[in-house]
Amino acid sequence: MELWHIWIIIGVILLIVEIFTPGFVVATFGIGCLFAAIPAALEWHFLWQLLIFSVATFLSFLFVRPVYMKYLFPEEEQIPTNVDALVGQQAMVLEEINNLKNTGRVKVGGEDWKAISKDDSIIPSESKVKIVAIDGVKLIVEKLPEQESK
Repeated sequence: MELWHIWIIIGVILLIVEIFTPGFVVATFGIGCLFAAIPAALEWHFLWQLLIFSVATFLSFLFVRPVYMKYLFPEEEQIPTNVDALVGQQAMVLEEINNLKNTGRVKVGGEDWKAISKDDSIIPSESKVKIVAIDGVKLIVEKLPEQESK
């Protein structure tokens, strides 16, 4: 078996392994192996093969991977999960929200959360609020206008 066969076999194996791993990192090494097979087939010195492997891997990581990630994992299709899914939801104030007194609890999705006001305003109990962000284990909320809260 000649060296260029080995480069191609390793390249194909790495491309197959990429199917089971996210991120298109292993595939960049596979692409580098396929490019290194060319100087191996031309019987160039092994150092040239390593150089072409390295350059091809680097360039595919730099140029091919971003295109791959852009089209296969577009940002707008990412569905928020866990606590990120709470942003934008409405919640009911259980305890008055007062940032100066460090008080405030809201109920959202059947769960009780610590809450702070986005604009440092005092939000009375039984008000409806909108979750605008999450800071650690605290929800950052803003009061909804009366017509929106119904």
